Amino acid sequence: MWNVILVEDQAIVRQGLKMMLEQDEQIQIVAEAENGQEALDKMKDHLIDLAIMDIRMPLMNGIEATRRIKTRWPQVKILILTTFNDDEYAVQALREGANGFLLKTADSRKLIEAVYSCMNGGLTLHEEVAAKMMPRLLKNNSPNRVDIPLSPRELAVTKLVGEGKTNKEIANELHLSVGTVKNHLTQILQKLEFRDRTQLAIYAVKNGIS
Repeated sequence: MWNVILVEDQAIVRQGLKMMLEQDEQIQIVAEAENGQEALDKMKDHLIDLAIMDIRMPLMNGIEATRRIKTRWPQVKILILTTFNDDEYAVQALREGANGFLLKTADSRKLIEAVYSCMNGGLTLHEEVAAKMMPRLLKNNSPNRVDIPLSPRELAVTKLVGEGKTNKEIANELHLSVGTVKNHLTQILQKLEFRDRTQLAIYAVKNGIS
């Protein structure tokens, strides 16, 4: 079971999210917070696997909270859930280590799927956000890939990470074991000096790895 903290300044929204999420027996809401600072305080007292985070909140917004959580608890997954379809927010959140960016217009099925994707190592982007964000990333795409220090197999893994695939999906597509995929990812992150697969996914898109 995954322990989840809901970080949202509107109580009625938190209640609705809790009801939707706890329909799934794998998801347990163990803490709630009205802003990023309260989330940090509560995470000291709870073992959290996933933070579902709004962006615009008083005292500390979701971008800053994501940065601080990833610095202190890098293993915690973070799913941004917001009303704001803004590619700048999405880019900032992903740069700070968020594992997904979903709009509140999503239905309960999509929300639960996003949770599973985050927890299984995938990268979830709401379609409307991705439509705005990807052209922006591709605009800065450099056609010169000579300096990418990855083997052909590592490039193949990186490409699939950039497509938001989970380790299991990558393993199936490349006919590898999940353990081998994890080993490749460890090597890739070390070579590129990245903190997590979110940074790697952005790198794959910006460099046109395909």
